Amino acid sequence: MRLLIVEDDAALARGILKVFRAEGLAVDHVSDGEEALEIIQMEPYNAVVLDLGLPDMDGLTVLKQIRRANISVPVLILTARDATADRINGLNQGADDYLCKPFAIEELEARVRALIRRGLGNPDPLLKLGTLELDRATGACYLAGRLLELTPRERAVLETLAARAHSVVPKARLSAEVFGYDDAVAPNALEVHMGRLRRKLEGGDIEIITVRGLGYLLRLA
Repeated sequence: MRLLIVEDDAALARGILKVFRAEGLAVDHVSDGEEALEIIQMEPYNAVVLDLGLPDMDGLTVLKQIRRANISVPVLILTARDATADRINGLNQGADDYLCKPFAIEELEARVRALIRRGLGNPDPLLKLGTLELDRATGACYLAGRLLELTPRERAVLETLAARAHSVVPKARLSAEVFGYDDAVAPNALEVHMGRLRRKLEGGDIEIITVRGLGYLLRLA
């Protein structure tokens, strides 16, 4: 899953990026509205965390332009503007959620993950396929009752495939959701993670199929 942070407070942005990357999300960061608008139209984000007090334009202007471009990415406004009128205005302009600063990082995590789930059309935090159970709220993953020891990146790959089970996920799309634009990624990085993940799924009732020329498919074995 891929997340964009639009925040001009560098220290706050670093803290948010560190938390979400540790959870296996691919996270990008920009500090102004113009760059945010440019990258949102190019990259397949699953959610956007948007500050309102940006240096070049108001965050609400960014939000309006996102919606006018018919981009349906879920947006959570993160701001110090805590008046009821501000919250109502933000939601009426197209935001999906609104969180005021200061905030608990655990609440931000929970809200962002809920937005991502709803954006994928499945708000249930528990993904199931055969004996695979992946809890998107906690990150825990079980296969036939056995806890899978997955790296954050492996969990991200599995979650992306499981959320689209029985459908082919193009390789480019999978890479875009698993790796951020500033990640140092080797040409075969996705294949390496896929190979390790397949080995950890051995003996279970699910499998990852390579559909040559198209991408990857998670299905019942």
